Amino acid sequence: MKDGTEHPPGGAAWDDEDDTAAVVRTVGKLVKLCRERSGKTQAELGAAIGYSLEQVSSVERGRRVPKPEFLSKADEVLHADGLLAALQKDVAEARYPKKVRDLAKLEADAVELNLYGHLNMHGLLQTEEYARALYDMRWPAFSEEEVDRHVAARMARQEIIHQSRPPMLTFVLEEVTLRRPVGGRDCLRRQLDRLLDVGRLRHVTMQVMPTDLGDHAGLSGPIELIKLKDGGAVAHTEAQLTDRVISTSKELQILDMRYGIIRSQALAPRESLAFIEKVRGET
Repeated sequence: MKDGTEHPPGGAAWDDEDDTAAVVRTVGKLVKLCRERSGKTQAELGAAIGYSLEQVSSVERGRRVPKPEFLSKADEVLHADGLLAALQKDVAEARYPKKVRDLAKLEADAVELNLYGHLNMHGLLQTEEYARALYDMRWPAFSEEEVDRHVAARMARQEIIHQSRPPMLTFVLEEVTLRRPVGGRDCLRRQLDRLLDVGRLRHVTMQVMPTDLGDHAGLSGPIELIKLKDGGAVAHTEAQLTDRVISTSKELQILDMRYGIIRSQALAPRESLAFIEKVRGET
């Protein structure tokens, strides 16, 4: 039988500080309640929806996150009248790492996102293939379940680009990221095609920072500036083993200044798209 659920990352218990645990436990209790109300055993439910007794038991005990198909099939078999099926969105979000969910909430409340990445493509621009290649090379190595979880979270964040009223997005990409063959040459070509598609959207501005530029304001690391609907702003930065959300006015002012200089030093948007097309032809 196929595995319709997911283990906690690395097989460990869910972090007590992560509200994922509460969601998973609540869903498990509801599955158990609906199953018992229908008069079925765990084995009978598993056989009816195509999962093992162990998988059903793990879901009911809050030890596994059920995939959407598990809930939709269980809802139908247990005559739950949509109760379990309605939990699919909550469970899908609970699959993602908490820091990703928190960042996605900030991005969802944004009117403008200003993004600079210096080692690889920014997560909002990555193809699934490219993102998976990055997570596959992570050390210490992620388990397959962890890779799937992080890739799914990264892809879900990208919905903000194509929503009906998206924020304004500006990206500054390092030239080296356009040439580094993450996942192989074919993967890189498809990633460059993705950049060109997104870069041509009306609400997106994409710029390239040439590698041979000596004067560079972004060498301290990546920057994400998030300007919110209420007029406020926050920033997100990452480094080895750490990432943080910044909200103090002094630090925001510094990052805003740096990002402005970075944009002024990079190639102009039209020139940048032409540059990406050139690299795509050479790849």
